[in-house]
Amino acid sequence: MGATRTPRGKWIEEGLRALVAGGPEAVRIEALAQALGVSKGGFYGYFRNRDALLAEMLDTWECEVTESVIEQVESGGGDARARLERLFDIVAAAADGPVRGTTADIAIRDWARRDAAVAERLRRVDNRRVDYLRSLFSSFCPDEDEVEVRCLIAVSVRIGNHLYAADNGKRSRAEVMELIRQRLLE
Repeated sequence: MGATRTPRGKWIEEGLRALVAGGPEAVRIEALAQALGVSKGGFYGYFRNRDALLAEMLDTWECEVTESVIEQVESGGGDARARLERLFDIVAAAADGPVRGTTADIAIRDWARRDAAVAERLRRVDNRRVDYLRSLFSSFCPDEDEVEVRCLIAVSVRIGNHLYAADNGKRSRAEVMELIRQRLLE
């Protein structure tokens, strides 16, 4: 009986973890193999080289944070407010995940500052996210300016909450996040 092969997705997830920990320079085949507890030979069964892995990491991230999330939201049906609530729940549940997590998002944003192709990919992801939010908010908010404000707040809170270090007065961070959610859904 042959040895079980490490699935392609595990290499991608471990690559994203390495990206979060140390940027694109930390995504090294030998280090990933060591973290996965396997030999690096298995890597080449899936990827031509490191650049191919980096591209697939971005492909996976892009799909998971846009189309997969949107499909998950839409599959539950409901009006726009119900879909926004579902979207906020999905995003909150994935906050620490290796692919959909905020830290992966932030690491890719940092990488995009130094790589034009990654910056273009990030722009495409952000545009898709905002287009989807816009479609939901505009169904119950007729003011186009208000829709844009809500979109910016929603995306900014998603990304910025992880970086925000201030205390929240008498409220917990969770309470403040719930207040933001309520205001966005008004």
